[in-house]
Amino acid sequence: MNLTKTLAATLLTGGISMAIAQDTSMSFFITSANPGNGADLGGLKGADAYCNELAEKAGVTGKDWRAYLSSSEENARDRIGSGPWFNALGVKVADNVDNLHSDSNALSKENSLSETGETINGRGDSPNRHDILTGSDLDGKLSGDACEDWTSSGEGSAMVGHHDRTGGGANPESWHSAHGSKGCSLEALRGTGGDGLFYCFATN
Repeated sequence: MNLTKTLAATLLTGGISMAIAQDTSMSFFITSANPGNGADLGGLKGADAYCNELAEKAGVTGKDWRAYLSSSEENARDRIGSGPWFNALGVKVADNVDNLHSDSNALSKENSLSETGETINGRGDSPNRHDILTGSDLDGKLSGDACEDWTSSGEGSAMVGHHDRTGGGANPESWHSAHGSKGCSLEALRGTGGDGLFYCFATN
């Protein structure tokens, strides 16, 4: 009887683990386009709403999405859930927050896809769109004023990362903290190799 109970418990536990492992639906993407006003995203609230809007349009429902953006009120690393995260093709890009901010994550041009599963242009492509807005340092915490907490489309600057892990700046291979932008307008962001795009993560 004990053997039977043990076997049943093992099968149950294995079934639960299998169910968790099979949940590879999209929980990470780069926005396919800027909302239209450069780094003025309507603050974190507006950026989060845009992430949820794009995910819903892509057919992913039942998830709560947050933009990977730091502000004076909240750090990016603290607002995106605990992981793991998968792209639109079911590829796991990171196990958890620590893994995401380590050298062992799987973020790359090939894996950092839009909500529709498309590859975002990188360095060497025309136009180059590899500067991704984050406002964050290497630890995922606020760096600078993040274009007045994502409410400015004029003067100012925001830290950006390189989704293709190459380019210029102090940390050219960083996906989230490569260099500051030369302005907050969409024109300024495009002028240095970006398009006002940002990362979105599902918290659940």
